[in-house]
Amino acid sequence: MCCLFGLIDTQQRYSGAEKARMLHALATAAEARGTDASGIAFNAGTHLVIRKAPIPGHRLKTRVRDDTAVIMGHTRMTTQGDAKYTRNDHPFRGSTPAGGFALAHNGVLYNDRQLREALHLPDTNIETDSYIAVQLIERKKALDLSTLKYMAEQVEGSFSFTVLDGENNLYIVKGDSPLHMLRWSSLGVYIYASTEDILRAALRMASFSLRGAAKINVASGEILRIDLHGCLARGEFDDVGTYRRYCSPYSFDLWWPTSKTSRASHVDELKSVAYAYGYTPEMIDRLIALGHTPEEIEENLYEI
Repeated sequence: MCCLFGLIDTQQRYSGAEKARMLHALATAAEARGTDASGIAFNAGTHLVIRKAPIPGHRLKTRVRDDTAVIMGHTRMTTQGDAKYTRNDHPFRGSTPAGGFALAHNGVLYNDRQLREALHLPDTNIETDSYIAVQLIERKKALDLSTLKYMAEQVEGSFSFTVLDGENNLYIVKGDSPLHMLRWSSLGVYIYASTEDILRAALRMASFSLRGAAKINVASGEILRIDLHGCLARGEFDDVGTYRRYCSPYSFDLWWPTSKTSRASHVDELKSVAYAYGYTPEMIDRLIALGHTPEEIEENLYEI
């Protein structure tokens, strides 16, 4: 359970300080979905900046330049890869011949090791399952709707991704993990978070009015690109990989290919936030005993 969040200021209407305040509100509200680490990515001139640390979102302090138009962020609840090592935290840095990019992921991928072996991808000291998405994009040597389609159709598990390139194009690759985005067309502003509740809480915290806001719909199996001027382009991918785990009689082991200790740790994390979603730790235990995977339970928490 993690949270994606961010904003796009296409008209450069807000100062760097004002955007930093909105980011702080988003990161703070996003702690509802993870406090193990947090990070942001943005372009400062021609330089792609990624700042992350194993701290909760409200402690992530950063300065934003007035001319910074697009910022993406992430708060993390650890499932794979120790959060105290920042190499395991989001956003991750990648590169293509055209330049660098940053990628963040909400969800869990369970075929990262298999893909790395089958495609002969480079070994890495990054332990987080999400990093396979970076390697798949790098393998295609480009970042566009086509290569993101390739990546999304290779991975299996639960996901939504956000990707920022050096030209201030923000991509959203929407699988079964939630994402809620609003646009204020008169202001030229987009703001998003993994859930509507988190987004609304952040807007209240930042005293940002919902007046004039319209929802941007992104369905599972869609890729959305928003450029620096706010123009939208869409692509599609076959999202069967986001549901494949439910079709296998061995879905629990495939979904979570690590140790029993790691699975138990994820269950403990779900139990620790259960009350916030109307569950109790005992209810989580009963669902596990009935054969539900931690991911299935997490998706139920999304929908409360």
